[in-house]
Amino acid sequence: MVYRETITVATAGHRDMHNITDAVADVVAESGVSIGTVHVFNIGSTAVIGTVEYEPGLERDVPEFLDKLIPPGRSYGHEQAWHDGNGHSHLQATLMGPGLTVPVEEGRLLLGTWQQIFHLECDIKPRSREIVITVQGE
Repeated sequence: MVYRETITVATAGHRDMHNITDAVADVVAESGVSIGTVHVFNIGSTAVIGTVEYEPGLERDVPEFLDKLIPPGRSYGHEQAWHDGNGHSHLQATLMGPGLTVPVEEGRLLLGTWQQIFHLECDIKPRSREIVITVQGE
């Protein structure tokens, strides 16, 4: 069986992080799948889906780490071609990735005690992000 839903996340721009664990868990519950997987995918090339212990320290640390690793700036090839200020956004999102697969067991997400699913906006302006959640299994 395959079940798919799309959720929308409104972001405030660069570094805006959202805990989407409950929304994903709701889709899994609605799917009726007992055992299988759920895939969570951000549509777009400048945002991230991942897991982390979702708490204020890491909510600050993850985007800060990405900005240290791949800082905003105008020296990227993307900037030289498009002059739109988000070359670093594309690189950060490429590094972290747009999607995540989580096992489903007994109709629930198989996550660690302190593990939550997050969406991180890497782009420089607010966005309305569509996130596709696909549940497969039986």
